[in-house]
Amino acid sequence: MSQELLYERLAERMRRQIQRGVLRAGERLPSLRRLGRDQRISLATAVEAYQQLEREGLIEARPRSGYYVRAAPAAPLRSHRARHLARAPTPMRNPALLGVLDVQSRRDLVPLHAATPAASLLPSAALAASVTRAMRRDPVAALGYTVPQGLPALRERIAQRYAQCGVDVDPDEVIVTAGAMEAISLTLRTLTRPGDIVILETPTYHGLLQAVAAHGLRVLEIPNHPGRGLDPAQLRELLERHAVRAALLVPNFNNPLGSLTGETAKREIVAACAAHGTVLIEDDLYGELAYSGERPAPLRRYDDGEHVVTCGSYSKILAPGLRVGWMLGGRRRSELLRTKSFSTVATATLPQMALIDFLARHDIERGLRRLRRALAGNAQAYRQALLDHWPEGTCVAEPAGGMTLWVELPERSDGQALFEAALARGIGILPGHLFSNRGDYTHHVRLSCGQPWDRAMEAALKTLGGLAKQLAR
Repeated sequence: MSQELLYERLAERMRRQIQRGVLRAGERLPSLRRLGRDQRISLATAVEAYQQLEREGLIEARPRSGYYVRAAPAAPLRSHRARHLARAPTPMRNPALLGVLDVQSRRDLVPLHAATPAASLLPSAALAASVTRAMRRDPVAALGYTVPQGLPALRERIAQRYAQCGVDVDPDEVIVTAGAMEAISLTLRTLTRPGDIVILETPTYHGLLQAVAAHGLRVLEIPNHPGRGLDPAQLRELLERHAVRAALLVPNFNNPLGSLTGETAKREIVAACAAHGTVLIEDDLYGELAYSGERPAPLRRYDDGEHVVTCGSYSKILAPGLRVGWMLGGRRRSELLRTKSFSTVATATLPQMALIDFLARHDIERGLRRLRRALAGNAQAYRQALLDHWPEGTCVAEPAGGMTLWVELPERSDGQALFEAALARGIGILPGHLFSNRGDYTHHVRLSCGQPWDRAMEAALKTLGGLAKQLAR
């Protein structure tokens, strides 16, 4: 039998298995060598079969990981077809934001509401050992104050990590903070005044909206587009129309969309803000969580420290509870450090010492590869379950990284009603209107895909689908 017929027959057999659900979304396929050995075919034939399925959008190749089954394609999100720019800045006016922390703190729910990775995906035991060693090595230092800027060895590690994605960072400009949210809040406090105009994308993480509201700022919303992120032309239009003090953006895997802004667009965004004297505050919290395995550049790569303050954290990749983040202050280092000193004096010493120990002993990239693979698989499996079990007309964004899924319900559905019905069944989700300053996205919900895919998670998504169908009627 010819090679052409062999690969076509193999591709057709696997195509049927995917369509019937024998091979499920997110499932890892056999390696090319194993496929060739098991099917008694040449490596070239195995490659041709996988490439054919990849061209059809049924499977995807992930660098240094292998081939995986993709979820069935979903219709594009309806609301983003007609998103337009805000005409005037507005103060924070979404009262639902004030109550979101009540749900976030609950531990009795299936955690589809919490955008954090499962403990099983993080190096908890190794970090616990590092905490113990730090305490034993120097308990006086571990329990005492440290310098406001953070321990030098940790700042060096942060600078080295950015150097690996082409960003030249001086360790002396790194300021260690209590997570990325403190970094963002301190930057806003330092560089803005009440009444200033700040650009945020829409939809965006509700915590950013709360931070902006806490500082009495007015908001202009710019659409974040599924699949391609922020549009520099739309940003330039806002900058030309208004005196914008700062832009608080998440170009790498926006929460909730999971979208990635392209490198050319990032360069244009930095240039546009520089031309108008607008400070760029970059939330790079999810930058390490690319499903492709290729870490995208932060905005800081296209700036010399003059216009961009990049904020990040170890919370999503190592341990949420250590609360260790940073800001790259650039030329604003001194004023940012002064704000930090007057605010919290310094970040806790013990977590910093533990991270220094951990990073000296372990290859962080190895753990990240495992985490990225797991999140990418979860996202595909969750998306497929939504398409299988939720009402007709449900649309799901396809994230390029991070750990959230943005779901658009049929147009007559109410995301708040589904949120309340889910709570009554012990399942946590978040309604879409939390992710807009104006309370938009009323027929959306956001789900986290940070928990491993298993029967319990599949059952929870089926239950949610049943509730959504009842509400849609």
